[in-house]
Amino acid sequence: MNPPPQKDSSPSVGVVRSAGIMSAAVMLSRVAGLVRETIVAQTFGASAATDAYNLAFRLPNLTRDLFAEGALSSAFVPTFTETLTNKGREAAARLMNLVATAVIVLIGGLCLMGVLLAPWLVEIFGAGFHRVPGKFELAVHLTRIMFPFLLTVALAAQVMGVLNACGQFGVPALASFLFNVASVSSGLVLGFVIGPSIGIQPIEGMAWGVVAGGLVQFLWQVPSLYRQGFRYAPAWDWSHPDLRHIAALMGPAILGGAAVQINVLVNSHFASYIVDPVRGANGPVTWLGCAFRFMQLPIGLFGVAIASATLPAISRSLASGDHDEFRRTLSRSLGVVFLLTLPSSIGLVALAREMIAATYQGGEFTDYDTRQTALALVCYTVGLAGYSASKVLNPAFYALKDSRTPMVVSLVSIAVNFIAASLLLTYTRLGHAGLALTTSTVALSSFLIQFWILRNRIGGVHGRGLWSSVVRITLASVGMGAMIAPLSILIENALGAGKTGAIVSLVVCVGVGVFVFFGLARLLRVPELELALSGMPRPIRRVLGLAHARIQ
Repeated sequence: MNPPPQKDSSPSVGVVRSAGIMSAAVMLSRVAGLVRETIVAQTFGASAATDAYNLAFRLPNLTRDLFAEGALSSAFVPTFTETLTNKGREAAARLMNLVATAVIVLIGGLCLMGVLLAPWLVEIFGAGFHRVPGKFELAVHLTRIMFPFLLTVALAAQVMGVLNACGQFGVPALASFLFNVASVSSGLVLGFVIGPSIGIQPIEGMAWGVVAGGLVQFLWQVPSLYRQGFRYAPAWDWSHPDLRHIAALMGPAILGGAAVQINVLVNSHFASYIVDPVRGANGPVTWLGCAFRFMQLPIGLFGVAIASATLPAISRSLASGDHDEFRRTLSRSLGVVFLLTLPSSIGLVALAREMIAATYQGGEFTDYDTRQTALALVCYTVGLAGYSASKVLNPAFYALKDSRTPMVVSLVSIAVNFIAASLLLTYTRLGHAGLALTTSTVALSSFLIQFWILRNRIGGVHGRGLWSSVVRITLASVGMGAMIAPLSILIENALGAGKTGAIVSLVVCVGVGVFVFFGLARLLRVPELELALSGMPRPIRRVLGLAHARIQ
């Protein structure tokens, strides 16, 4: 009698399973975020109010991304994990309280500065708004409303780091979903139900909804924190070595993770000067914002989820001195990122117009807006793999106690993007699409530079196997694209280019694309495929297994 198969408990499998849990929650969050953006787009259109709202939201949201998915997690999680592993829960609880108190004081002060300096910030990133009467002033007002969102999201990010270090991923990942639900629901109530009676304009109500959503995002995680035995108590000791270590890492970590978001803000700055032949001075900022919001779905699903699950695992490997396990886990995590992002890139290019039409088109958001947003999405897609893989590489540097390399690469990429965007608008007519393409190319190049440096630093990342996987995944992705691109054209010709045709095309093409890619990846023996499947819910594995059997 054969013995039962042993359960694979390797760190790579654990990372993917944790990432699978997070991806499901992030999927809900990103979908809810798209719903929120769709409501804003269809209610206000590509108008001055929407441009002002998008810029005002992007300013505090920049810090949200840097803290929630960047600096705080990258600096705090390895240090907290090491403290929890080597010094015990009591020392870890004290470190948590020290960091939380510092966040309240420092980020609270930053919020106050953001409110006071809102005109200066909008001047930097939206100076072109002066061309439309009242647009600049509205952006300043909305920025002041939304800046306190930073404090709640920074606290939520720290709680997320504690829970992730303790092996809990689902509850923190769902917090972003609740943010989107709470922000849009409270925004609609404040803007359209309560607002008219108390003098709040609809777009102001949406801004106040963002603040309410941030509070919900933090409070949702607190019960899980308590169940882990952690309680917040004010504590202040700047001489504490672990707190000083986190603070020393966070400055460079903020700059190291800032490139993409700052480059997106730079795009907004230059887009505010673009005069569209149809929309005039309104439109380009909103088109870029909607396109990048769509990009955040795969980045969050694959890059952020896998990075958040990888960081505690590689931190434990380094704490125990197992450098080979560190390399193996990092390599497999990058392989899974490419397995998920490369076919997503091809799919986004093939179905960009259908995705934007199905999501945003309607009300004040016209077919012209759809086509311009889809063009920006295609250009942003070029850098999807780079965006997502960098989410995994940056924390790896911080786990190695190297915050300088990501910071230098980030600063160089910001400078290159700014210069390239300026030259592009001066000497070409590519407009907002060129801005998106520049940012994507810079992101991809930054990832390649970081990968080369890290590979040399740690003595290899199983590069030959990873490169072999990338080639096979690319072939499977191109094969999938060759199938769904003409299929979408056939459906559009049959049903028209409206919203109904777009929805039908998406349902059919996405379904066909998943099964075609899965079958080709199996035929090409992509090694990360089984690892990725281990992180999926059992019903999905069964469906894909049945599909594979039929293909064979």
